[in-house]
Amino acid sequence: MENLINVFKKYNIEINEKKAKQFDLFFDFLIEKNKVMNLTAITEENDVLFKHFLDCCLAESLFPQNAKVIDVGSGAGFPSVPLKIVREDLQITMIDSLNKRVNFLNDCISLLNLQNIQAHHSRAEDYAKNFREKFDVATARAVAPLNTLLEYLLPFVKVGGVCIIYKSTKLDEEIESAQNALKVLGGKVTEIKTYTIEEQDSKRNILVVKKTKLTPAKYPRGKNEPKTKPL
Repeated sequence: MENLINVFKKYNIEINEKKAKQFDLFFDFLIEKNKVMNLTAITEENDVLFKHFLDCCLAESLFPQNAKVIDVGSGAGFPSVPLKIVREDLQITMIDSLNKRVNFLNDCISLLNLQNIQAHHSRAEDYAKNFREKFDVATARAVAPLNTLLEYLLPFVKVGGVCIIYKSTKLDEEIESAQNALKVLGGKVTEIKTYTIEEQDSKRNILVVKKTKLTPAKYPRGKNEPKTKPL
């Protein structure tokens, strides 16, 4: 990825040679492991650069300095691993319900020599039992519709903290459908950032939801109810 530093700079993200090397290592490891486990359908180098690495990092300026972050449904490490490479100050916890993905994530952390980031095998509703309102930021990328996603994210965030949610362009309908979830869970949409990745002719929305009050203890519900019976 010889042009990675220049591409990031074009989008106002500064990285040095050390960080570029970490992205190279991450790419090689991701593609190698993807041969034996389903991590990503995007495997071409240029596509990974723009659709994964740059895409994850476009929101980095929205994360407060030294924030405690939880990434729910981390999958192959997006957005957390690229964010951590760019923003060493962030303290990141990743959770995923599939153990082999968690093992992959912890191998990534070790390979890239990343500090203050870890991955845990857990469902959101189980992890929330011990870590409610412990984080400054909860984030997720390509996980679920907004009304479902808010139930998984908002319980983790301190009052005054935020959810930073990566979404595609059809956001108005999702926000409309999530009005009840926002009211019940204690969230308020405060910002929508829209980015255009020219090289891919694609747009990305980053939604910021502020936590305005404590989330009732019954949320998130178990037994897949946030998906089957969204608020």
